[in-house]
Amino acid sequence: MTGAQTAGRPARLPRSARRKQLLAAAQEVFVAQGYHSAAMDDIAERAGVSKPVLYQHFPGKLELYLALLETHCDAIVARVHAAMAATSDNKERVKGAVQAYFDFVDHEDEAFRLVFESDLRNEPAVAERVARVEKGCIAAITDTIISDTGVSRSRAELLASGLVGAAETAAQFWLANGRQVPKAEAETLLAALIWRGIASFPLQGESA
Repeated sequence: MTGAQTAGRPARLPRSARRKQLLAAAQEVFVAQGYHSAAMDDIAERAGVSKPVLYQHFPGKLELYLALLETHCDAIVARVHAAMAATSDNKERVKGAVQAYFDFVDHEDEAFRLVFESDLRNEPAVAERVARVEKGCIAAITDTIISDTGVSRSRAELLASGLVGAAETAAQFWLANGRQVPKAEAETLLAALIWRGIASFPLQGESA
């Protein structure tokens, strides 16, 4: 009786688990089709749920996309924060920041494309979240530069933006060109380039 009643229905999951399932299905559809071509029907079908179930969690396609974007934006900022906190060796911190971007690209390339290569970048809510990623990563590195070198905040932010910009651009280039350089070597090359510049700023209490 119970089996007959539930046959053909999606398994009842806790709300958090269902939300995670729906976001995973949405990511596959958005990456494969792009935001504008994707439909809520496609996402519901990919998740194996009915549209009413999908709408119980997300009132529309934009809200679903933004929720997905938010998850990945938080993830990359957290990676950079972790790189800054993992060591007091600034050379290793630079390497860690670069590695954070390459890890994100290598292990979550679909997520990377959603964040940095979206066909919805002109949507204000999307642009704001993408900008927040850059600001969050810059802020994490800025505070470290200030505490270690004593340069002003405006100067530290400029240096941090250069590091973030280089890491993001290089990671995108590496992905777009088919990972032709081994990941570890690519990280080492870029970290060495950035460190040559950052290392010219002495630690507080040291002479140049």
